[in-house]
Amino acid sequence: MFNSIRLLILLTAIWLIALSSCSTEKTTQKTIYNIEGSREGFRIMFYNVENLFDTENDPDKRDDDFTPDGARAWTNFRYQTKLRQIYQVIVAVGGWDLPEIVGICEIENRFVLEEVIRRTSLYSSDYKIIHYESPDNRGIDVALFYRETKFTPILHYPIAVNFPEHLSKRPTRDILYVKGVSETDDTLHIFVNHWPSKFGGEMETKPLRMYCGELVRTHVDSIFNINQRANIIIMGDFNDEPESRCIIESLNAEYNFSGILPQSLYNLSYHLKMEKRLGTLKFRGQWGLIDQFIVSGALLDTLNNIYTSKEHVHIFKADWLTEKDERYGGYQPYRTYIGFRYHGGFSDHYPTYLDLIGRKQE
Repeated sequence: MFNSIRLLILLTAIWLIALSSCSTEKTTQKTIYNIEGSREGFRIMFYNVENLFDTENDPDKRDDDFTPDGARAWTNFRYQTKLRQIYQVIVAVGGWDLPEIVGICEIENRFVLEEVIRRTSLYSSDYKIIHYESPDNRGIDVALFYRETKFTPILHYPIAVNFPEHLSKRPTRDILYVKGVSETDDTLHIFVNHWPSKFGGEMETKPLRMYCGELVRTHVDSIFNINQRANIIIMGDFNDEPESRCIIESLNAEYNFSGILPQSLYNLSYHLKMEKRLGTLKFRGQWGLIDQFIVSGALLDTLNNIYTSKEHVHIFKADWLTEKDERYGGYQPYRTYIGFRYHGGFSDHYPTYLDLIGRKQE
């Protein structure tokens, strides 16, 4: 059980950081008022943090914009603010306990992940890092935080996305695979994704995302060949919607929850988009739900030792992560940048999370 004194320090620190956010540089930093309520179960979070770069220029990456002299004037103050904001979101999503697992994308390297922990009150947590450097031209990667008292990795590696030459010669980020055991001795297979964006045109880039879906499905099927009732969790920024061909056809993720089969994949986020009309990202006035959770059928079986359901996936859209959409109306995520102009917010994505529930013993 997470030490209550350490947790009190973490929660108190949120308020202290919010109250001390004044600086000579003008920002629109908001005060943090609320966190998620107390919970039971194993919480898995995913968050596209919107360009967490360090301030140093890496000659092997296209990170020149994110330096003090670059186009985005990425100063140490802005970098330190970003670290604190990510920490605040993680603690808030966790409720009165930290999420057991946090999948992250749009981070530059392992160093910035270590900084999220050691430069914030997370230094007193039991978070450890799984990260591999990917060949993405911009230098952005995916990664995983995990609580070592709650989850024990036994195997992890990057899945390289090597597009056929007729699709693209441009490298992209790897897909992270982690196999581990929870504190309840349940084995989890976790995939963290950040598929290619629609930059350059939706139809032109769709084959790239289709390829990623087929690649993940190949690895999933290899797991099913060994264990038909494997607990598989696929999370990430797919840069496409739950109803897209990239999700339904290439990854073969079902959205019909009747007649569930253990060797099938089911998109828990589908109902958030199609039934509740929710999204994690807003682009030109339109909400998109590109940050999703997809699980194997075994995890939807309430007789399983751990299980979940579509009611256990959520989008965390707290008021302090939100601002008015002055151009299109309504609201939108409180972003770090608007174009190249520093805005001081958290991210252009809302985080999303999934709870795994332990079956009550008779």
